[in-house]
Amino acid sequence: MKLAVDAMGGDKAPAEIVKGAVQAAKKYSCEIVLVGDENKIRECLKGEDIKNLPLTIKHASEIIEMGEHPADAVRNKKDSSIVVATRLVKDEECDAVLSAGSTGAAVAAAQLILKRVHGIGRPAIATPIPTPKGVTLMLDSGANVDSKPEHLIQSGIMGALYAEHVFGIKNPKVGLLNIGEEETKGNEQAKETYQLFQNVKNINFCGNAEGRDIPEGHFDVVVCDGFVGNVVLKFGEGLALTILKLIKEAVNDGGIFAKIGALLLKPTLKSLAKRLDVSEYGGAPLLGVNGYCIISHGSSDAKSICSAIKAANEYVKGNVLEHIKIGIKD
Repeated sequence: MKLAVDAMGGDKAPAEIVKGAVQAAKKYSCEIVLVGDENKIRECLKGEDIKNLPLTIKHASEIIEMGEHPADAVRNKKDSSIVVATRLVKDEECDAVLSAGSTGAAVAAAQLILKRVHGIGRPAIATPIPTPKGVTLMLDSGANVDSKPEHLIQSGIMGALYAEHVFGIKNPKVGLLNIGEEETKGNEQAKETYQLFQNVKNINFCGNAEGRDIPEGHFDVVVCDGFVGNVVLKFGEGLALTILKLIKEAVNDGGIFAKIGALLLKPTLKSLAKRLDVSEYGGAPLLGVNGYCIISHGSSDAKSICSAIKAANEYVKGNVLEHIKIGIKD
């Protein structure tokens, strides 16, 4: 696999992006093209051992900032790192593109350059959420703030295919995020979507999923619109950080016995933290466009980028795009 990495996208770019790409080039069988300001990328590479690594640089003179209007910026900044990286996929010079920059710009670039899969009304970001049982794939988590019921059905189909061919989950359980389990619950969008899901034959629709079902792992795929999904995602991230902070404060304030207890539990806590660490997944696929695109969190560090490159590798190897094209026709 050959991956185009937007080296200039993200809060910690280009240093952490480049560092993560170097780590991934050492761990996984893939070529990486770092796209962005060549001088800055080379400066970041100076302290890295890159001898014989399959790393190349593609210069791009512009950057799309987080505050810019995504579609306008993509149209006006033809030489921005995310546009150049996406075009490498369009021109079949790379198999996939990865960016931790503006999510809106990454989605806009994918839609304008790669175009949508025939039959897909809206692409969706499918975010893997760690659970005690493994992982729950939630989509959409931010590509579209307004979705019609037919778009949510398509998200369910695409999410199920990704869960099957990347995570290896046979007949994944698909749920519709709602305020209750009963099919009569929710707004008009939710009730109409529920009825449509019951008539979809090629996925395992298991009814409504409530918010607590996501972290508990009761469903393999949970479908919602991008507005709700993004709120859920960021609330979960904030809650996890707050709980960790409270645990540390309690240990520090609890005296010698609390510290001894924490020390004894350290191996167990580290193992649990790894299982629930979102950086272990690193990136979320944008499903529904004619190419492989991975979107990473804006605050991604080297570990997250390395994990996202692994996710991109598995995404391409799973041939998910072709499965989606077939699944949408059925």
